[in-house]
Amino acid sequence: MNKKRCPWAGSDATYIRYHDEEWGVPTHDDRELFEMLVLESFQAGLSWITILKKRENFKKAFDDFNVEKVANYDDAKVEELKSNEGIIRHKGKITSAINNAQIFIEIQREFGSFDEYIWSFTDGKTIKAEFLTESDLSKHISRDLKKRGMKFVGPTIIYSYLEAIGVIDNHQKDCFKY
Repeated sequence: MNKKRCPWAGSDATYIRYHDEEWGVPTHDDRELFEMLVLESFQAGLSWITILKKRENFKKAFDDFNVEKVANYDDAKVEELKSNEGIIRHKGKITSAINNAQIFIEIQREFGSFDEYIWSFTDGKTIKAEFLTESDLSKHISRDLKKRGMKFVGPTIIYSYLEAIGVIDNHQKDCFKY
């Protein structure tokens, strides 16, 4: 029996797995929260399927999204990443990932974990939402992250991020994950 899914999942096996196993599932592990933040920022201007298909390459290139390692990347590592054909080779996105790792660590120190920080905006609750591209919540979090110095964290990217980590649940009513 075919399961009814959100239309965006389509028929691509990578999208279906992501939809069924990850998207909208509450995430509380800081490594996973950092991974999704990096991937969502690299997605800006591209399709999500492009990022998902390069996800394993990103994991290898970014030391399994070890935030401490990424925060300490130097110019030589930036050049290495810029020449890595397995990822998106956008210097601005690469340097913002390093910058954002440093701020991610600052947030961990301030709140005890990034998980505590990001989920504090909803008192630890998942919000059911209508399918949007941004919201007052994503605008508020985007402003806060930018004020702290993060880059590539506009309201649309943050909205997608919140969906990815389960803060916002946008599964449609006829989807089996609703």
